[in-house]
Amino acid sequence: MKSPAFDYIRARSVAHALEAYRSLDGEGVYLAGGHSVVPSLTLRLQAPAALIDLSGIDALTGISLDDGWLRIGAMTRHAEVAADPMIRDHAHLFHLAAPHVAHPAIRNRGTIGGSLSLADPASEFPAVALALRAEMEVAGHDGVRRVKADDFFLDIYETAMEPGEILQAILVPPVRAGDVAVFDELARRRGDYAMVGAAVQAMVDAGRVADISIAFFSVGNKPTRASAAESALRGARLDDAVIAAAQSALDADLDPSDEPQMPASVRRHLARVLLGRLLGHLGTTA
Repeated sequence: MKSPAFDYIRARSVAHALEAYRSLDGEGVYLAGGHSVVPSLTLRLQAPAALIDLSGIDALTGISLDDGWLRIGAMTRHAEVAADPMIRDHAHLFHLAAPHVAHPAIRNRGTIGGSLSLADPASEFPAVALALRAEMEVAGHDGVRRVKADDFFLDIYETAMEPGEILQAILVPPVRAGDVAVFDELARRRGDYAMVGAAVQAMVDAGRVADISIAFFSVGNKPTRASAAESALRGARLDDAVIAAAQSALDADLDPSDEPQMPASVRRHLARVLLGRLLGHLGTTA
C-alpha cells in the first residue's frame, strides 16, 4: 500500500515548525526519525496535509550538563544514546536500555524524542524516563514548559502534550552518590517487543536501599511505576525475604490485560521473575 499524497515542510526552527503546524489547522504531522510516522502513512492510518520535518532544527540536538541536570536533545538518535559518554555517566539507564531498542538500522535513525512522544507502552525509553524521574521540555505557542515523566505518559500512544506541541529535550536529574542502575527485558528474540521489561534506578547507602524507582513496560497501556514494590524496598537490605516481598507487591502495581498470546497471569509471573533478577543484580552491583 502507498501513502496518501502530502506536502513536505523542512522546519528551520522550533518556531517555524510550530507556525507551520498552526497554518495547517491541525492537519500536519511532525517527522523525527520516521519509524512510526512512515509505517502509519503507508498503512493509511494517517493522512496529513503535510509532514513537518524536525531533523534540521539545531535546538533539538545536543547533549549537555546544566547545574547537574543532563539535557538530551529530542532528536538524539538511539545509537547516540547508546554511545554517548555523558549519557553513560549521567543517565546510565538510557545507556543500558538503548541496545535493546529494536535493531541497529532502526537505532541509527530513530530518535529518543520520537520514542517518548509516541508513548508506545512496549517501548524501553518511556519506562527509563519514569525510573530516572526525568522531565520533558515541551515547546508550544504559549512558550516552553516542563512536564515530569510521572505526568507525561497518560495512556496508550497518549501523552500530556497538546496538539501541535513539540518535545524539545529530556532533562535528567543530577546523579547522586550511591546511584545504581539496572535494566533488562524478556523478549522472544532480541529486537522483538518485550513480553515484559523493567528499569530500576536506586540509591544504596551502607548496604540499604535509601531510594528506588522501578518502572515496567509491556505490562499495560503505559509505562508503570511499581510504587508498592518500591515501598517494600526502601530502607531495607536486599536479602531474599525483602526481594520476595517486593515481588509479591507487584500484584498491587501491575494490571496487565489478558491477550490471546499472553494471559495476564503469565505477564505478572514474568514481571516477578524479572524484578527478582534485577534486584539480585542490584545487590551485587551496589
